[in-house]
Amino acid sequence: MKFISWNVNGLRAVYTKGFEDIFKSLDADFFCLQETKMQAGQLDARFEGYESYWNYADKKGYSGTAIFTKHKPLSVTYGIGIDEHDHEGRVITLEYENFYFITCYTPNSGETPEPRRQNMPKRLDYRMEWEKDFQAYLKQLDKKKPIILCGDLNVAHEEIDVKDPKKHHANHDSGFTDEEREKMTNLLNNGFTDTFRFLYPEQVTYSYWSYRFHARENNAGWRLDYFIISNRLKNKLKDSTIHTDIFGSDHCPVELKLDI
Repeated sequence: MKFISWNVNGLRAVYTKGFEDIFKSLDADFFCLQETKMQAGQLDARFEGYESYWNYADKKGYSGTAIFTKHKPLSVTYGIGIDEHDHEGRVITLEYENFYFITCYTPNSGETPEPRRQNMPKRLDYRMEWEKDFQAYLKQLDKKKPIILCGDLNVAHEEIDVKDPKKHHANHDSGFTDEEREKMTNLLNNGFTDTFRFLYPEQVTYSYWSYRFHARENNAGWRLDYFIISNRLKNKLKDSTIHTDIFGSDHCPVELKLDI
């Protein structure tokens, strides 16, 4: 099976930049979106052979996730069952006979206040609560069936996953704080695998570039987009790739191939 995940940073905008052609050319079994930034009825996004599931944020033009799939699920869940977290359209879970498939748009911990070296990102405390609760949600699912998690997880886990890690660490930049990176380490130490880094431990490839400072042109990026699987699926892992050649958003799509 082929899985695609893409933070589109506004689906209606990406639709004007060739989204339909990209979607069809990638021909995935599952195609997940984060940061759709839309409400129901704002775009008629349909593809032959696919069912779609949408989780919209209460706030207009903000966050939001979607999954297009060729495979009808046994059940669909929106959010993680905690009211504090379930108003921003961040999680969709599809249940299948042999696995759970989850797409997630992890909350950004926010801009770092000035002076930068003396303050932490303004939403970091909330981000830590989210991480605790979301990881508990994943672990509960994993007790029943293995999981496949994808999405913009808003963290560059290792120094290899961001350009100029020393600068970002010194500035306490959102997505590269010690706290956020430790939460990812904790997840991976509790029965889960970062598929791209497992297959390519030394490869420097990013999935996000700021629109500022010609970041993509200079490849000054971050690897924020992941496919993470339960360890017991590792023997079914075929490939995990990053489509740096696909434009339209400040993120590019990431791909997973599993023999499942």
